[in-house]
Amino acid sequence: MELECKTTHLNCYDTVLDTTLYQEETLESIVPDACPDILRIVDTEAVVCLKSKEAQEGRIEVAGTARCAVLYVPDGAEGLRRMTISIPFTCSAEHAGLGSSCRLMAVPRVQAADARSLNPRKVLTRVSLAVEVQVFAPRTASFCDGVECESAAGIQQLGETQSACLVIAVEEKPFTFSDDLNLSGSKPAMEELLKSRVDLRCSESKIIGNKLIFKGEAELQLLYREPSGAICPASFELPFSQIMEVSGVEEDADCTLQVLLTGCDCSLDGGEGHTVAVSLAMLAQAVVREERQIALLSDVYSTVYELNAERRPYTFYRLIEHTERRVMVREILETVTPAREVCDVYVTVGAVSQSREGSQVNLSAETTVNVVYRGEDGSLCTVARTLPCSCSVELAEGASCTCRCTCPGERFATPAGGGIEVRYPLDFRYLALMPHNTTGVSDIRLDESALRNTAGQPSIVLRMVGEGERLWDIAKAYGTTMDDIVQANALGEDVLPIGQLLLIPKKR
Repeated sequence: MELECKTTHLNCYDTVLDTTLYQEETLESIVPDACPDILRIVDTEAVVCLKSKEAQEGRIEVAGTARCAVLYVPDGAEGLRRMTISIPFTCSAEHAGLGSSCRLMAVPRVQAADARSLNPRKVLTRVSLAVEVQVFAPRTASFCDGVECESAAGIQQLGETQSACLVIAVEEKPFTFSDDLNLSGSKPAMEELLKSRVDLRCSESKIIGNKLIFKGEAELQLLYREPSGAICPASFELPFSQIMEVSGVEEDADCTLQVLLTGCDCSLDGGEGHTVAVSLAMLAQAVVREERQIALLSDVYSTVYELNAERRPYTFYRLIEHTERRVMVREILETVTPAREVCDVYVTVGAVSQSREGSQVNLSAETTVNVVYRGEDGSLCTVARTLPCSCSVELAEGASCTCRCTCPGERFATPAGGGIEVRYPLDFRYLALMPHNTTGVSDIRLDESALRNTAGQPSIVLRMVGEGERLWDIAKAYGTTMDDIVQANALGEDVLPIGQLLLIPKKR
């Protein structure tokens, strides 16, 4: 007699790789002819843009450019000057499960940047990068949830339902923003743009039908030199709203959305110094997870024939938490000379780690805060400090946790007694999944020539129920059915009292 498994197929993605790649690049550069000689370097800040990413057989490769703004005091001239240095980078990783059909998510960030003058016309620039990568391989998950058979075979089936958090969609969308931005009337005119940085935030995302709608802001911060030589900041909030195609997901699905720069260009537009032409290229990357109820055939037997069931293990993950914790960092940075005013402040995020003690998980990150300030004597100086930051979350033992850390929003710095007081927010965004291991029937073989051996088995058996014993296990052991035992003992639904004597009728 032929038995056929009823199989459910689900299209989803497996996480093949989830890691951070670290890269350091250095470059020697000649000061352009149009720029004066370097007397002293004041500050170096880098902005990173992703250029390409590719998954190949057994390997991934991510490439981009770190654009460094080197600010220096010129020799024999007044006011701060800028030298722009673009440093290309490529990093890669190898893994057996990688292939050309994989979806690769990559988020590069700057950990540190510095420069030193080798002579008045030559600069050595160094940038340290971290590239967070996740790789997802498409697969079709198959589950046996029952058996097609004739009633004469006496097939008994035990099913169970498992809750599983599956990656259903991995999508991305490039988009751009271009505009001419006007300085506030209260701001002095711009003589030279010294630095620009862009903070990208996604404030809202929602799935409607097969569309993922997301909104956010690009916060553009500029540092410029006015005609008198003074240093001034300016900031602009640039809202964006986009629609990304997704399919096969419900509207209550969980979405991880990250927006990053792939290009950034800011330049003075016009001769009056009040307008900036801005062009941003961005890439939105979305990973959509959904809780699915999966029916499994967990056990099967026949009351008539000998039956052999092959089993396979499954690991299902349940989403525990996907949220964000904000921590405020506040510190006094000691300065060599008293600070008269703060010109600029920025923060880079270094290594992110976690440790566990029981159900307590400690998430920690190293942050480096950099402040450009003017001393009481009018000279431009910098001070930098690496500050650790952490937050604790309650997660059940056995849960796995992945964490990303960003520094969104405003950074504050003001002269204070003994130095400069800095304050800035740090967001720990973590995803916690709880694994559950089980087994299910994958294949069944029934031998019609081998009847189940019931010789010597009495017509009636009295059997005491042991602790943790299921009615299914008792019925299977004696080659009968759960319905027959329930009827013979007048049991209520889902009631199997421990220590009770059960009458086990022989199956005829």
